[in-house]
Amino acid sequence: MALSIFFPSVTGMNAQSEAMGTVSDNIANMRTTGYKSADTMFQTLLGSQPATRNNASGLASSRADIMGVSSYTRYNILDMGVISSTGNPYDVALNEQNAFFMIDDGYDGLYYSRAGDFSTRVENGMTYLVNSSGYYVQGFQANGDGTFASEPSDISLQFGEKMPSVPTSEVEITANVPADGVDSSTYGVTIYGPNNDGKTMNMVFTKAEGLLNTWNVNFVLDGGEVAGGPIEVQFSPNGELLSPKTFNIIANWDDGSSNNITMNIENMTQYAGSAGEVYVSQDGDKSGELVSSYIDGDGILKAKYSNDKTVDVAKLAVVSFQSPENLVPVTGTMFEAYSDAGEINYLLDAEKNTTQLVVPQSLEASNVDVEQEFVEMIQVQRAYSLNSSAFTVANEMTSVAVDLKT
Repeated sequence: MALSIFFPSVTGMNAQSEAMGTVSDNIANMRTTGYKSADTMFQTLLGSQPATRNNASGLASSRADIMGVSSYTRYNILDMGVISSTGNPYDVALNEQNAFFMIDDGYDGLYYSRAGDFSTRVENGMTYLVNSSGYYVQGFQANGDGTFASEPSDISLQFGEKMPSVPTSEVEITANVPADGVDSSTYGVTIYGPNNDGKTMNMVFTKAEGLLNTWNVNFVLDGGEVAGGPIEVQFSPNGELLSPKTFNIIANWDDGSSNNITMNIENMTQYAGSAGEVYVSQDGDKSGELVSSYIDGDGILKAKYSNDKTVDVAKLAVVSFQSPENLVPVTGTMFEAYSDAGEINYLLDAEKNTTQLVVPQSLEASNVDVEQEFVEMIQVQRAYSLNSSAFTVANEMTSVAVDLKT
């Protein structure tokens, strides 16, 4: 009796062992962020002699011997897990099946992952955004002018603990200068210097002696002096401003700093009555202390300051593949991409944005169906038992044959 009768049951037990390993791995990772479950697939093993056909008759001239079973693992890469809020400012989930973060191991090894449980790590004085394995999250660093670098790199958290004040460079004021009843009128404007968070600058309109509808404008600055005045301002008899519409002054602060300011008064009038409602706008802003940093819904890492201003730090690099199911899994919920994964496409890059792709302060759970895994476990155990029974029977048959010969 041929010893090959053992082979099908042996390969069956080996394949079911692999299947049990897959089930165990799935259950072990049921709470692993971004984990993609796997299935064990089975395929028939054929003998060395292939099936051929007679070219004339079309009939089979020989038969392939079935020699057992083999197994391979298929990963459910495109099946999404449930996305849940975490509140962690660096956690981020991807709300699309074919979307992956780019991860670098620091040795030119590039990986792709669905796990967005990111954190920070300080290295050589620099703070980097890293994944749970300590690998560097890839993205496009902000250039500081509203744009981002054209090539992805390790995301570093480059922002100051304090945002300096923005010196005022333009002021626009709308108000009425009373045409009669007063010899002077004052309008307060808050302006900012390079080293302060806002001081009051009073514009004082004083009637020019001997001139109709003409005023001299001087400035009184808290914490400094204003150069460039007085300014002679003229109105028409019907109260409309004639000149100047705009003029320049210099705020010289007591700390030695200064800033040039363009004053726009084209909307000022000279009518009878009070000064009326005064409207002032200016482009300066106060300084701010760093409050927090976080990843927003556009995949942009931002720094937020106490003055309610934010600064773009970097944008996450998110990619898709032509054939994502061909990505090769490696350790730690990460994948490698080879040629059979097809062309890579950026969903988020220096210029491209994808609406509702990123879910901030959230994570994608594993896509493991625990109930299904337990069903699979029972099936695998039964299949293994049947294969072991087949092996036992084959062994008994062999023993009988050996006894006959003796």
